[in-house]
Amino acid sequence: MAKKPNILSQQLIAETRLFRVEQIGLEFSNGQQRLYERLLGGETGSVLVVPMLDDDTVLLIREYSAGSQDYQLGLPKGRMEAGEGPLQAANREMREEVGYGARELTLLKTFTIAPAYIRHQTHVILARNLFPDKQPGDEPEPIEVVPWQLSDWENLIDQPDLTEARSIAALYMTRDFLS
Repeated sequence: MAKKPNILSQQLIAETRLFRVEQIGLEFSNGQQRLYERLLGGETGSVLVVPMLDDDTVLLIREYSAGSQDYQLGLPKGRMEAGEGPLQAANREMREEVGYGARELTLLKTFTIAPAYIRHQTHVILARNLFPDKQPGDEPEPIEVVPWQLSDWENLIDQPDLTEARSIAALYMTRDFLS
């Protein structure tokens, strides 16, 4: 494996309410130097939850996504609060977005998103043995909960509003994990 480059400089070059952009100067082992820019995600990361109502029924959500300017079908998700672990955050997000808590939570995988440009981790959590427990969240409008049978896999993957790569990957992983 190649030796990691030396960090020559790091500077915050832009910041909004949601995003921070850092410029980082690197020197590689062959002497080449480059300036990179990267988005800095939240320090705590986020969770993506696969809530299984039973062995075949996943609870998806449909909510507005500002990036695509459309309603998207996907899995419950959100950032981890300070002091929360991934399992605690997953249970909180699930209660807020689908109205269920879970007695059994399993970390399936930790994902990155475009690691060349974004410093952020998403923890994929499988939630089983659910019980009703609706908690208030921070969503601007009620979220539509969409139960879907994993056994109807082909139709699920063909849904035109199911486009988020993290949700699709987590559903594939869950299907394999449960089989």
